[in-house]
Amino acid sequence: MQRRDFLNAFAAGAGLTIPLGRHAWAATARGGVTGRKLVVVMLRGAVDGLNVVAPLGDANYAVLRPTIALAAPDKEHGALDLDGYFALHPALAPLMPLWGEKKLAFVHASGSPDATRSHFDAQDYMESATPGVKSTPDGWMNRLLAALPGTSTPTRAVSVGPTMPRILSGQAAAINIANGAAAGKPGPLDRPVLAAAFDQLYLGHERFGKVYQDGREAHKEVMAATMAEAVVADGGAPLPYGFPDDAARLAVLMRNEPNVQLAFFALGGWDTHAGQGAGTGQLANRLAPLAQGLALLAQRLGPMFDDTVIVVMSEFGRTARENGNGGTDHGHGNAMWVLGGGVAGGKVLGDWQGVGDGQLNEGRDLPVTTDFRTVLAHIAERHLRLGDRQLAQVFPRMPATPSGLRLLRA
Repeated sequence: MQRRDFLNAFAAGAGLTIPLGRHAWAATARGGVTGRKLVVVMLRGAVDGLNVVAPLGDANYAVLRPTIALAAPDKEHGALDLDGYFALHPALAPLMPLWGEKKLAFVHASGSPDATRSHFDAQDYMESATPGVKSTPDGWMNRLLAALPGTSTPTRAVSVGPTMPRILSGQAAAINIANGAAAGKPGPLDRPVLAAAFDQLYLGHERFGKVYQDGREAHKEVMAATMAEAVVADGGAPLPYGFPDDAARLAVLMRNEPNVQLAFFALGGWDTHAGQGAGTGQLANRLAPLAQGLALLAQRLGPMFDDTVIVVMSEFGRTARENGNGGTDHGHGNAMWVLGGGVAGGKVLGDWQGVGDGQLNEGRDLPVTTDFRTVLAHIAERHLRLGDRQLAQVFPRMPATPSGLRLLRA
């Protein structure tokens, strides 16, 4: 086995991605790490933003969706009123306390300016933050990681899922932990005899020794923080399955390992071409655990939630008109969700133009009136304190237009 192959195999076994380029550890020379956190949740498959935050105040909404439009708040399985015009899907009821506390906001008619309706391309553009450019070598969260002030550590950025995502791929080091209970299970290199053998081989290696050592230390830190969950969470009682479980696990990790500053989830199942449902049904069944997990993450973070921003986004929205199968097809504009203690919430933001026939993009779906990068750059600037030079590194091709957003209090 070649040394590079070994290190890649080690990284996979330890849940760690180790960049092997000459700039891999360039970020380690800076000063102290800020306590402010960012969590990004990517809904792969294009969630229907028009039924997440529904424009009940627009009469054409119900016309476009005769069987899947959300019912009025006073009806059975009706939507949850937000501001008299917009209403929230009833499956997202666990988030209403955050809305009432003004710690939850939505940016409607947002998304990528690229017109593609390909899941693969649109997700790639949203994760690289360079719409229309497929050659970008890294993800925007990896560039953000490199641009953040403070000393970078291998545990500073965490992805929860089976593989390292595009959004965190790049020169800066990030770790990947498995979903569910597997995140806390020992791997091959946790066996003392095997670990000692590899330590002897690589700890003193001139070229790979530091990469190996940093990887081992990062794995130990994550394992120690994750294993503490049984003691901290509900007195050792089991957590719910799926995303709520993973979200609670991340909260424990972030509390126990303060070096974790960036985190990423990817959740599938949002491509509702048929049988989408209204207040109940397929979409509701997907949204319910998402809402439970987000509410649980906010709760379990405790005081740390005041210094955390959570962004929920999807590659594009869905058609304003329902199709013949009781579902929706690939669209354009969508709704981004922003949660956090410092969020100036209780508002639906963005340049909303309505869902009248003459207001729809190509006569079929929401236009994108707010570039998703504008939202992310606003958070990076106001929450994570990046300057203009760092913002240009993270979002290199973003149009220099004022956003007018007021998402954060400070």
